[in-house]
Amino acid sequence: MPHSEQLQAFISSAQQRVNHALEKYLQTMPCPDPKLGEAMHYSLTGDGKRVRPILVYAAGKATNGVDQCLDIPACAVEMVHAFSLIHDDLPAMDDDDLRRGRATCHRAFDEATAILAGDALQTMAFEILSNADSALSSEQRLKMIAQLSIATGARGMTGGQAIDLAAVGSNLTLEQLETMHGLKTGALIRASVVLGGLCNPEITAAELEMLDSYAQCVGLCFQIQDDILDVIGDTETLGKPQGSDQERDKPTYPAILGLEAAKQLAQEQHDQAISYIAHLGDRADTLRQIADYIIERDN
Repeated sequence: MPHSEQLQAFISSAQQRVNHALEKYLQTMPCPDPKLGEAMHYSLTGDGKRVRPILVYAAGKATNGVDQCLDIPACAVEMVHAFSLIHDDLPAMDDDDLRRGRATCHRAFDEATAILAGDALQTMAFEILSNADSALSSEQRLKMIAQLSIATGARGMTGGQAIDLAAVGSNLTLEQLETMHGLKTGALIRASVVLGGLCNPEITAAELEMLDSYAQCVGLCFQIQDDILDVIGDTETLGKPQGSDQERDKPTYPAILGLEAAKQLAQEQHDQAISYIAHLGDRADTLRQIADYIIERDN
């Protein structure tokens, strides 16, 4: 089976697995307010790529993680991601009308419900990670909560979003842009990979460092490719408005470097990511293929 077919089979399996687990959590942890529950379901079960849960499963595979533990962090990172998208799309933030090919949460419902849906999904992520009935040990759960907390808060994507909002219409240096995206996009991608590794209670500090370094490069590559697609993609394929970053005068890699140099930087980050997991051997092949997919994707 060619690598592309192997990866597609893995991605499809991971997507189905996390989608099933997300539905289970929504059903077993029902919301007492029907409208809020519907908004949470709408935002969490939309037609997303599930990149972050896929990274959890791939990192677990690469480091011999306990299989039955992987669904918990996979769902947690997707809940946090969904929360961030809901809030980022709000009129007070990026003011977007389209997400994942359909109306954003505040357009499908209303702003107040969207804010509450985001809040509820964020806290649900930590609720499932802290569940003492899970197959994870107390030590594993505590480490995962710490990682995801940092990735979500002021030192992670929330801080990155604040920098992003302040940067509209301004001229950032390449270093400032990398810092912003390392927080806004990269922090949760890094947490996803590390949480997958933590599903092996015997994982070494060196292995975790390899995973984190890989994820740091992959996260940057992911954002650069997003910026490139905002220039060369189309709205139907992207599932969100093409050219929205340019329209809002947001700093991007193509805007600072030019399109070709941005593509070159994405390739360099991809190659560096691959180098960091060389010592993990064949079991990390899926992580390598995911790095290929991220730089080659068109949405």
